[in-house]
Amino acid sequence: MSRRQMHFLLVTVLILNSLFFYGCSSSSVRKPSPERLKKEPTISLYVKETGQKKQLKMEEYVAGVVAAEMETNWPINALAAQAIIARTYTMKNMETGKIKKLHGTDASTDIEEFQAYDAAKINSNVRKAVRMTRGQVITYKGKYPNAWFSACCGGITASAQEGLAFTQEATPYIKAGVRDNCLSITVPENRHWQASVPKEKVLAAVRQLTGANPGSLAPVKITEKGDSGRAVKIKLGDTELGGPALRNAVGSDVVRSILLNRLFMQGNNVVFTGKGFGHGVGLCQWGANLMAQKGKGPEDIINFYYQGVQIEKKWE
Repeated sequence: MSRRQMHFLLVTVLILNSLFFYGCSSSSVRKPSPERLKKEPTISLYVKETGQKKQLKMEEYVAGVVAAEMETNWPINALAAQAIIARTYTMKNMETGKIKKLHGTDASTDIEEFQAYDAAKINSNVRKAVRMTRGQVITYKGKYPNAWFSACCGGITASAQEGLAFTQEATPYIKAGVRDNCLSITVPENRHWQASVPKEKVLAAVRQLTGANPGSLAPVKITEKGDSGRAVKIKLGDTELGGPALRNAVGSDVVRSILLNRLFMQGNNVVFTGKGFGHGVGLCQWGANLMAQKGKGPEDIINFYYQGVQIEKKWE
């Protein structure tokens, strides 16, 4: 073999090797997770009830969230799953600065903005659940996901787009269409509810959302349903609105979910009937309760409602 041929062969081998190693490194190396912290974070909390701002340790804050978001006598593993999700939800929103823009703090007790919080309800069950999951969060491909949760999904979970009209980014970690049988143990008002909303209140909600006077509301009807059966689009007279937006404008405590059975006018009221409580995206609290009663652990519960996520410990 000539010197020129040997040189050509050597160059070819080097190129192929570099392509091989580049391909391996680009496809197999996992994206770095959010940095592990040297110590537990201290966060700032806006207290809606008093308008005050206070500092507290993350684990103490998470205990107050778990106590407010779930019944404190529920199984420890359900409370523990909620603790992991609450911790993740907080870390994700601290990254995005969601509450910082509103109040200059990391978190808020206003449930329309953030998570519920009630330190007065913390008991030994909550303490144990928070302690056993200390520092634990979920990550997806090295980043904090949107760790959404709701009270009762009505028996079937929704995608972020269907339940929350969330389209800002892809959310492949959310499992939609999961059937968890939560209606078998939830309170009666989550199995079936009816809300008669005064026409003027609905008109005000439409004006809030569109900036225009819709005129007559009649007829009212659901014009589009999502894969889980939720009312994605609702038509009121000549105005069509997103179901999640209308629910929030009317009041999420009044229209308990958009998993609607019927929507109709009755006198001067718009009547909504449905099941479930909340947007139905991510972890269902009553479903987590049921799974924990059946002996499932926090990791089992989380993997039931989210896919491709890792549970990681971020501080000791």
